[in-house]
Amino acid sequence: MTIFDEVVHGTVPQTGGAVAPTRTATNRHYAMTAPEYFTVEYAINPWMDTSTPVDTALALAQWDTLRRVYAGLGHSVDLVTPLDGLPDMVYAANGGFLVGDTAVVARFAFPQRAGEADAYAEWMAAAGYRTVRTEHVNEGQGDLLLVGSNLLAGYGFRTDRRAHDEIAAVTGLDVTSLELVDPRFYHLDTALAVLDDSTIAYYPPAFGDDARRRIGELFSDAIEVGSGDAYVLGLNVVSDGRHVVMPAAATGFAGQLRRGGFEPIGVDLSELLKGGGSVKCCTLERHP
Repeated sequence: MTIFDEVVHGTVPQTGGAVAPTRTATNRHYAMTAPEYFTVEYAINPWMDTSTPVDTALALAQWDTLRRVYAGLGHSVDLVTPLDGLPDMVYAANGGFLVGDTAVVARFAFPQRAGEADAYAEWMAAAGYRTVRTEHVNEGQGDLLLVGSNLLAGYGFRTDRRAHDEIAAVTGLDVTSLELVDPRFYHLDTALAVLDDSTIAYYPPAFGDDARRRIGELFSDAIEVGSGDAYVLGLNVVSDGRHVVMPAAATGFAGQLRRGGFEPIGVDLSELLKGGGSVKCCTLERHP
């Protein structure tokens, strides 16, 4: 039995009852960076505690399980070389936003992560992208989530709302700005999950009143996730439209996904959670 079989067969039991909608998976293309230098040596979000020891070998093993799950699902994974001195580079989603032949390079809010922008920009250029840098702070796919042709853009803690207009002009996408109000959910991808081109899940208390109203207008069938799952970063997922790779601890959300016709695949990234990230944080999607 492969690691993919072990994870899937241990996480997706057969369910009875009402027939759920049929979901369709599509092949995806991701980029990831191994946590070779991962540690928690500074605190820039509420999850980080510099007094908590980090087991780098365990972080590497957990990250590699995630990579192998993607491979088992038939997705492509490009590897970006990690750099010593950039312990958060494992959170590849923050490196930028990739769509078509354009790469919007991250501009990080904290100086501790500034060097990641140049590292990811170099990889993006070598991969054939036209790289663009914003004047204002943007933290890549941490705050920029594509749902069909609509780009949901978070602000409030990291990404500057003014960067949303810059990104809309560069990409030609419709951008919906959503305010985050709970510092524990400092990036959009910690509070909202894209499940397919028209379906999302989210944690309502993480958003301001106007953001919740906008989400309700755009996604009348959005899945609302409870605090127990949100507080293990259960919404920090990667979906191919059918399979939802997610934190294993978010068992309640996994049940909601099954009832909605999705197939949750739980992965333990508990070591990387010490830095405030999980599945999506570790995965930079290359949107066609």
